[in-house]
Amino acid sequence: MTAVETRIVDGVAVLVMNNPPVNGLGADLRAGLADGVEKALADPAVSALVLIGAGRMFSAGADIREFGRPPAEGVPHLPELIDRIEAAGKPVVAAIHGVAAGGGLELALGCHMRVADAGARVGLPEVTLGIIPGAGGTQRLPRLTGVAEALDLIVSGKLIPAAKAIALGIIDEVGEGDLEVAAVAAARAAGEAGTLRRTCDLDDKLVEARDTPALYDEFRAKIARRARGMRAPYAAIDCVQAAVDRPFVEGQEWERSTFRGLVDGDEARAMRHAFFAEREVRKIPDVPADTPVKTIEQAAVIGCGTMGGGIAMNFANAGIPVTVVETGDEALEKGLETVRRNYTATVAKGRLGQDQMDARLAAITGATDFEAIAEADIVIEAVFEEMDLKQEVFQKLDEVCKPGAILASNTSMLDINKIAAVTSRPEAVIGTHFFSPANVMKLMENVRGDASSHETIATVMDLSAKLGKVGVLVGVCDGFVGNRMLGPYTREAKFLLEEGAWPQDVDKALYDFGFPMGPFAMLDLAGNDVGWRIRKRQRAEKPSNLRYSHFADRICERGRFGQKTNAGWYRYEPGRRTPIPDPEVEEIIVQASKEQGIARRDFTAEEIVERCLYPLINEGARILEEGIAIRSSDVDVVWMNGYGFPRYRGGPMFYADTVGVDRVYERMAAFHAEHGGLMKPAALLERLAKEGGKFGDL
Repeated sequence: MTAVETRIVDGVAVLVMNNPPVNGLGADLRAGLADGVEKALADPAVSALVLIGAGRMFSAGADIREFGRPPAEGVPHLPELIDRIEAAGKPVVAAIHGVAAGGGLELALGCHMRVADAGARVGLPEVTLGIIPGAGGTQRLPRLTGVAEALDLIVSGKLIPAAKAIALGIIDEVGEGDLEVAAVAAARAAGEAGTLRRTCDLDDKLVEARDTPALYDEFRAKIARRARGMRAPYAAIDCVQAAVDRPFVEGQEWERSTFRGLVDGDEARAMRHAFFAEREVRKIPDVPADTPVKTIEQAAVIGCGTMGGGIAMNFANAGIPVTVVETGDEALEKGLETVRRNYTATVAKGRLGQDQMDARLAAITGATDFEAIAEADIVIEAVFEEMDLKQEVFQKLDEVCKPGAILASNTSMLDINKIAAVTSRPEAVIGTHFFSPANVMKLMENVRGDASSHETIATVMDLSAKLGKVGVLVGVCDGFVGNRMLGPYTREAKFLLEEGAWPQDVDKALYDFGFPMGPFAMLDLAGNDVGWRIRKRQRAEKPSNLRYSHFADRICERGRFGQKTNAGWYRYEPGRRTPIPDPEVEEIIVQASKEQGIARRDFTAEEIVERCLYPLINEGARILEEGIAIRSSDVDVVWMNGYGFPRYRGGPMFYADTVGVDRVYERMAAFHAEHGGLMKPAALLERLAKEGGKFGDL
């Protein structure tokens, strides 16, 4: 099998790209295209060419594994290949099905015409990898769509359906029936007419932008919040501006220079790491890839509160009927009404059709009797985070549910083994920790118990993907991966307050680092009473003489539970989510400093970031030592998808490798000397630092 197969149909050379699974434009495929195009152009019996993809798509773009590697000898770079195609003396038509993304769309933009099927999607998602389109995308797309539309597509990285691509001028026609037949007909007609529409020669869509130069600064201001800390989105804007202000060839040179300046930078390396980490996380070393997966045709959720309702929505969204069980009719109706409101809001925003909402609501059934879930293939318990209650629920489930049903707990911290122990089927028990709001957040922390079977694990990991989640398999410990690492992060944030910082100082430093919000705004959003209840349990189970911030409890003792009470670490105007610094909190903090005998001082943003993140990384090292996470990249996936760790920094363990493991160890050793036992460097961190190693090498 060759990467490109050529066949002649009615005088048209059809070049079929065949590089499974996504027709990535690696060296072999580029070489095949260059050879096929050259031969077709030289063949007098060929009047036109069609480029089409084998398999499920046209092309998902460049092979990012080639980034940073020496170029293959004798093989044209993608920009060079596309320039050759655009300069061809015979019409070249791109026949697009499935996806044409990144370099795949850039290849299509270099063709003289684009025909697509109705289900095709196109886009330039390079910014999601910390780079920009580097094969002419920033130069050709605005010539077809106009500048404002091109900026929106390139900077967002989104893929759009064929219908919208037609409206924007990216696609020329949607082929009726067989795509190849339609593309060949279009190519033959163009060949007979002798028409060659080269995108690089178009200029009319750029004229308006030349008269409104302020649009670039306006667009930069528009993306400032979501693009803070990132280089690629702003570099893309500069390149689109170059398309308008410079001749095409100069614009191309600007784009290539910008691309080269980004591709080996920390941002691009971090985002490539994230891309591969989210694929690697699916591989479980001791669970064979061919492990049977149970079919999930009917699901059930115990509890219809905030989490239970959100979990039920995930099943309904995936087309899996789900029954939600509550203790009484009032609680059930309240929970289902919240689900209805969530769907209604999504419809109002235009993200869901009314018919889709109706179908999803119809997939959710309410019940107050456990007998209603007897035939469920999987049951997810989502009751209060109390071991006795969860064990009681699992005993009932064990009695009611059919043999072979998976029994899962949405616990965020508790021991899955103790929950499984009260059942007669511990091999079918597993943790499925959804993150709030469960219908929005992408992470599923799947917790394997000592007895969880390979089939149970494989089924839940497969289910994660079907629910649109990123599933990460972790082991049993208090807090698992995410919440266990969250502990040192929020602990040190509170200690910083005792030592002189204010909540808004800490939050701003972490927000500027790239988190969607700082730790205190996050605690107010989640509800301070949740952490208060956990702290009381932990201190009762494991009394300790180590340092402890009592003022966090005092906040809760005053009924300041966060946004839901309009007061927490900040105060909130009724119905508003904007945190406002509160003198009452400052009084509590100052009093705590006095009681501890701590002289307050100012902290720099760098000190705050190191003090919060390095203990978090240190705990991640302990988690890896203990085998709670399979890979350091799994830890990164948890924190990027569940806690908002900035993707352009690659997650906490990748970030540690970026700044230097030796630097993290050095600062942790200094923190340990100053603050005591809670800051003791992990053995793995110390070993890697002294050996010059990285977490990514493990």
